[in-house]
Amino acid sequence: MTTNSDRPRRHLAALAVAAVMSAALATGGPAMAQPTLSFSAIPNQDETHLLERFNKVAAYLQKELGVPVKYVPVKSYSAAVTAFKNNHIQLAWFGGLTGVQARLAVPGSVAIAQGIEDTAFVTYFIAHSSTGLSAKPTLGDDVKGKTFTFGSKGSTSGRLMPEFYLREIFKTDPEKVFSRVGFSGDHTKTLDLVSSGAYQIGALDFTVYEAALKAGKVDTKAVTVIWKTPPYPDYNWSIRGDVDKTFGPGFIKKVQDALVKMNDPELLATFPRTKFIPAANKDYQPVEDTAHLLNLIDG
Repeated sequence: MTTNSDRPRRHLAALAVAAVMSAALATGGPAMAQPTLSFSAIPNQDETHLLERFNKVAAYLQKELGVPVKYVPVKSYSAAVTAFKNNHIQLAWFGGLTGVQARLAVPGSVAIAQGIEDTAFVTYFIAHSSTGLSAKPTLGDDVKGKTFTFGSKGSTSGRLMPEFYLREIFKTDPEKVFSRVGFSGDHTKTLDLVSSGAYQIGALDFTVYEAALKAGKVDTKAVTVIWKTPPYPDYNWSIRGDVDKTFGPGFIKKVQDALVKMNDPELLATFPRTKFIPAANKDYQPVEDTAHLLNLIDG
């Protein structure tokens, strides 16, 4: 039996249910959680360092964008491209080559930012002191017959551009210039391998070398820079073209603005970059052209 005193309670309960249902309809239902922006980066250094720097970036982006942001580590350069292609990540800090590969795999994707250093990037060729090699304006016959290591097979600064310039200088394959050619996997390992004498010469990202030098992690008695390549475009932030459908109109521009306004010196130093500036796909046409020339991408 319902009493008069029960009616207000039932009325309030009905109002509460209506409010919950209205909120659910407005937000897409209780089962629809706010989408997370997942991003990754090519593993150009050791995993511990990558986790430290990109978890900080995730926190910064989450604050600026107002959506959950998660850093997703990957094991290889190709894994970063695959994760982007399969929409496991929507944003990535790529090298020049991996950025081209990823954007070609996902039509509509765009490069949105780059470090100011990335407009004129260079590769350092370093040599172990036992070789007796020293810095010169170009590579000469004195490097022939030595052992040599690239970085990752998918690296712009550790493989693509060094191989391009080696072929341009010597008019032949690197395997015919050096007695042994290897791939270290990342720039830090290249530095370690040459410093130890495991390889006599190596090619690596100049920013990784300079950061290690600044941190006192380069044994300058064991290794020296013998050549710097001409400049080329390299690293970039690229984003899938369909994120506006997921996160709302104008989201790509919002992400770009957040990256370009990043000004915390500590945060920028983890890349290391002094600042980010806007980028566009056309900025990386020279990288794409070189990759086609060396048959590293199809088409």
